Amino acid sequence: MVFGDVIDDIVVRPHREPLVDTDTQSSIRQVPGGAAANVSAWLGDAGVDVDFIGRVGAIDCDYHAAFLADFGVRAHLTPDATRPTGTIIVIVDENEGRTVLIERGANRVLTPNDVPDSLLDGAAALYFTGYTVFSGQHDPEGTVDSFQHLLGRCRERGVPVVVDPGSGGQLADFGVAHFLRAVAGASVLLPNLPEGRALTGLEDPFDVATRLAESFGLVALTMGAEGAVVAVDGQPPVMVPAAGGDRTDASGAGDAFGAGFVAAWLEGASMTSAADAGSRLAARAIAIVGGRPV
Repeated sequence: MVFGDVIDDIVVRPHREPLVDTDTQSSIRQVPGGAAANVSAWLGDAGVDVDFIGRVGAIDCDYHAAFLADFGVRAHLTPDATRPTGTIIVIVDENEGRTVLIERGANRVLTPNDVPDSLLDGAAALYFTGYTVFSGQHDPEGTVDSFQHLLGRCRERGVPVVVDPGSGGQLADFGVAHFLRAVAGASVLLPNLPEGRALTGLEDPFDVATRLAESFGLVALTMGAEGAVVAVDGQPPVMVPAAGGDRTDASGAGDAFGAGFVAAWLEGASMTSAADAGSRLAARAIAIVGGRPV
């Protein structure tokens, strides 16, 4: 089961340096996105049985549910009558640098209370991202309590929890200490290197993965084209190389990696095999525009 954000992604590739106070010819694509929704789509595409819980603007419920259903995902979307569906504008420059502008919209009021016991009862795992945690930055203590209650409900049912921190910048705004308290007890952590460094205060990827594995048991620290470092508490970390391939749009790479990793892990794969599966799925993701399979 996946719990988290649904976003309308608008990906902009200017054909030249953007001009001020006039038009700049660009390639513009709008696609459904959101880190958690993307993960559920990749999981569904990989053949995993998936329930997704999210919140969208009322007029977009059927639209987003249909897109997720295309991948076999059962979408449980709460329609919000007063807030729009979240929107992200991604401006990709000639060097593949990304400028990201975001309006979280209905995602802002999604909480752990939206996860029903009826879905947890049969879940093989629960996956969520830091973006949903960060939505509670107006009340970090309340957010810590609500997520710890959710993790407690998972423990009662023997449901492992997988967390992707999601954003180094928002992690800093929310507070590292608050985040670590909110997700304490999770079984798997899937940070990228900047997020891992923020969470530990360490620089070396192997040191970062080792430190995080002491708290979470299993960690896959992603580093883009350099691959990933995976670590289990009490064992030496291992480097897993990235899969090769064309690079078109990196916006969904981390989500695809997480889905590939979790799908393999749920089937009993070793940490290195799970990371290799994640890398292969990430290679598919960066070859397409948008964050979901095509």
